[in-house]
Amino acid sequence: MPGFDFSNHNRNAALHAQGVPLPKATSTGTTIVGCIYDGGVVIAADTRATSGPIVADKNCEKLHYISPQIWCAGAGTAADTEFTTALISSNLELHALSTGRKPRVVTVMTMLKQHLFRYQGHIGAYLVVAGCDPTGSHLFTVHAHGSTDKLPYVTMGSGSLAAMSVFETQWKRELSRDEAVKLTSDAILAGIFNDLGSGSNVDVCVITQDKTTLMRNYITPNTREHKQRNYRFPRGTTAVLNQKIITRAEISKYVTVHEVEDVGAAAEKMDVDP
Repeated sequence: MPGFDFSNHNRNAALHAQGVPLPKATSTGTTIVGCIYDGGVVIAADTRATSGPIVADKNCEKLHYISPQIWCAGAGTAADTEFTTALISSNLELHALSTGRKPRVVTVMTMLKQHLFRYQGHIGAYLVVAGCDPTGSHLFTVHAHGSTDKLPYVTMGSGSLAAMSVFETQWKRELSRDEAVKLTSDAILAGIFNDLGSGSNVDVCVITQDKTTLMRNYITPNTREHKQRNYRFPRGTTAVLNQKIITRAEISKYVTVHEVEDVGAAAEKMDVDP
């Protein structure tokens, strides 16, 4: 019969009525940014990976290789960003071999959006695609549902609002390389210190027509310092307010105690070959 099938809805409603919790959306946190400057493009990311309220990895890598002059920053589900960028990188290499020319950034963007749109957002990959090709420097954002944007500066992730505030107040046309690196780093730092899902260090990748420079842990604002004092106190420092001794006879009223043979004595009786 044509039309919608509500069998799964009825099943989920019956399971929920029996106390089975409904599935929840995965919550992820990241700050990734990108910025075009006069001569190339810069992308940056933080290095915190979260699993719910737990920091799973303090120094993960969110800048992914696509081709020598095209890189990608990923937010969302970590496994989805890793495998999606690896798949597109492999397909792009085959495309470059078949065409015989350098891959273009718009080709990467098109391949990503078609792949993600096919899965209707179930692949949780939010990507900032940046690179240089014979047509110039390009910067795109690709959302999990397949929508894309092309802008001179972009932010994505749970810390995107804090990062965008830095771009909106400090960005200007015809930035130099050093100015673009500082601007993107400041935007990531804003996400690190104002978003609980972002944290740890700043990774930066600078892409030009000639080369790509990946600066891993470019800024480390959260280095762990040594404790200023030793917290090992001598025995007796803490006062004992109350003391109660429970004998074995009292415990036997509530717990059945089984006698255990002395393992050491049994070992002594064993015969040893000469």
